[in-house]
Amino acid sequence: MSDYLPRFKPGQAITSTSSAAITGGRLVAVSGSGTTATAAADSTTVVGVAGQDVAASGEKFLMFPIKSGVVHKLVASGAITAGATVVADTGGKVKAVTVGTAAAAGTDLGKALTTTTTDGDIVDVLP
Repeated sequence: MSDYLPRFKPGQAITSTSSAAITGGRLVAVSGSGTTATAAADSTTVVGVAGQDVAASGEKFLMFPIKSGVVHKLVASGAITAGATVVADTGGKVKAVTVGTAAAAGTDLGKALTTTTTDGDIVDVLP
């Protein structure tokens, strides 16, 4: 058997290639072979958080994996209560799953550790 080394280690930022303009601090999702773009609402392909703004398609950028066990500071699209399950929303933001319902399969990004009240507030999320 050949030796094996992973491309990236857990908790480290990784590089990605954009398929469109991206705002730093927003969720990104797989958009094609080897590319990512701003995540859409209820996306099942969210893979991380953009480390910086990206101006155009084809640019390399740093991305922080969403399921790395790291607490992420994410932009909320509205009110979120601490303890709520969060999923992707439009523009790469996050929203709370409606109380009494379950997140659709593959969309659960983690639990909110802090409470937000309005669109644009920052919420701490633990995957």
